[in-house]
Amino acid sequence: LTRLKKKFTGSPKKLALMLAEKKALSLSSKHESALLIGADQVLSFRGGVFNKPKSLKEAKKNLKLFRGKTHKLESATAIAHKGKIIWRHEETPKLTMRNFSNNFLEHYIESAGEKTLLSSGGYSIEREGAQLFSKVKGDFFSIIGLPLIPLLQKLIKLKSAGVLK
Repeated sequence: LTRLKKKFTGSPKKLALMLAEKKALSLSSKHESALLIGADQVLSFRGGVFNKPKSLKEAKKNLKLFRGKTHKLESATAIAHKGKIIWRHEETPKLTMRNFSNNFLEHYIESAGEKTLLSSGGYSIEREGAQLFSKVKGDFFSIIGLPLIPLLQKLIKLKSAGVLK
């Protein structure tokens, strides 16, 4: 899927949806009776898309770039059943980083360590990364990777319709 990110020429929102759908469909034909959920996020900032940093140095560089500014997390989720996408959900949380000092950034990178390499933003908002932000607009569950409330609502409807046992 990382190769797809590099080659994709559409919007960050479309990229997130395409990745979520590919994840959901990847095993759907092998497990026809199952509902398969795929989710992905794309961090967009100033027209660019950011992948997970490859090093702590790159994470620090990105965090300096985001400092004092707002970026978007294009979040998409899809459900596949019998080899077809039966549900899609997209959200675009907006996150504003506070204008933290270089000393704070050094301490954050040292404290969070390799965890900074696990997300495209270089932070886990559910952990130490919460300190980086002054404003967050959007669904918390979408920010951490899975829009739980809309997903649960859809699963309840599918259960009522007899699709989910």
